[in-house]
Amino acid sequence: MMTIGMLGGMSWESSAEYYRLANVLVRERLGGLHSARVVLHSVDFAEIERMQVDGRWDEAGKVLATAAAGVQAAGADLLLICTNTMHKVYDQVRAAVDIPVLHLADTTAAAIKAAGLSTVGLLGTAFTMDQPFYRERLESHGLTVLLPSPQDRATVHRIIYDELCLGVVREESRRACQDVITHFSGAQGVVLGCTEIELLISQDDVPLPLFPTTRLHVEAAVDRIL
Repeated sequence: MMTIGMLGGMSWESSAEYYRLANVLVRERLGGLHSARVVLHSVDFAEIERMQVDGRWDEAGKVLATAAAGVQAAGADLLLICTNTMHKVYDQVRAAVDIPVLHLADTTAAAIKAAGLSTVGLLGTAFTMDQPFYRERLESHGLTVLLPSPQDRATVHRIIYDELCLGVVREESRRACQDVITHFSGAQGVVLGCTEIELLISQDDVPLPLFPTTRLHVEAAVDRIL
């Protein structure tokens, strides 16, 4: 078994799910007391969030690139950036290491295409929805990506940062996200393009097929390490 490297802490609520899923999936496939070999670097999200708000993406990229190099030095054979939003600095992280860095949008796109779908709605932080870095990566796989209205984007962003990143899961917020999903016109499925959203929304909550990016990311990593 190879070792998964994780850049986490953005937020740690979803990074804990990354760690849990990696171990669950390895145990399911190998049985017994098997667990995943993981090297995790967890940042202080308050510092990264301030850089996001200020538009200091290059600075944030340098922080994650340095962390990535440390994860590789600690023995990781491949790397996961455990956040959709910070894939904005994917190229900086990728340039800092010699090991594969699995792009979250690529693993998600593969699952969408395997399901035979071509048009999906995207939920995520305002950065992920408003900026082109993530949407264009999905579209590079031949997909059509739909975005919520500006008002719905603001609602989802608030729920992520003011609640889910703090470990707060509210039923009224679940209903709000369900409403946002119903507003997608023409979507065949929905990408949960924020690792924290999976703490709030599951397939039982909506009729459209969901693509949970955290689980898909970890599944791809476990496939590689085994």
